[in-house]
Amino acid sequence: MIGTVLVLGGGGFSTLDEASAIDDYLLGLSATSDPKVCFVPTASGDADPYIESFISAFQGRAQTSVLLAVWRLHGLPDILRTAASNGTILAGISAGMNCWFDASSTDSYGPLAPLPDGLGFLPGSACPHYLEEPDRRDKYLGWVASGAMPGGYAVDQHAALLFRDGRFVEAIAEVSDHPAYRVERGPGGAHETELPVRLLA
Repeated sequence: MIGTVLVLGGGGFSTLDEASAIDDYLLGLSATSDPKVCFVPTASGDADPYIESFISAFQGRAQTSVLLAVWRLHGLPDILRTAASNGTILAGISAGMNCWFDASSTDSYGPLAPLPDGLGFLPGSACPHYLEEPDRRDKYLGWVASGAMPGGYAVDQHAALLFRDGRFVEAIAEVSDHPAYRVERGPGGAHETELPVRLLA
């Protein structure tokens, strides 16, 4: 995919009471003094508290808007792909990380399970909350090892990955000791490669 995507394993405005360094990083990617930020809160069921947290986090720093949509019914994937190719930066936290990949580890529909129905903007699979939540790591490694899910990226809370034109650029974190990994299937199972993580000031 042509464009820039920032994926968060968790954190940002969704969990921090103070200013989030990852949110600042995201705004900095826009290279404009008056960025526009649109929030699509589908994964939270369009929950009002989540929307309020978003508006509060970016108020005075960006023009904010909220879009309530059934993604495929309203043709949102094609709109987002076109927007990205024209310079709009795509981002997402947790389920919002998962959606951009081919597949993901999710509990959005019940118990933690592999979901092969991603948008495919980014290749492979995703696993947010990697070390924060019980069973995330073991189950993801098992699914990659068995071939139930392609290899991909595992990201802990308060860490994020930047992709440009479908290629990994860098891993960042707003809190120390929150890693990110490349996970691939190989001889003997799934193998983690810890990615260098740049701690944001």
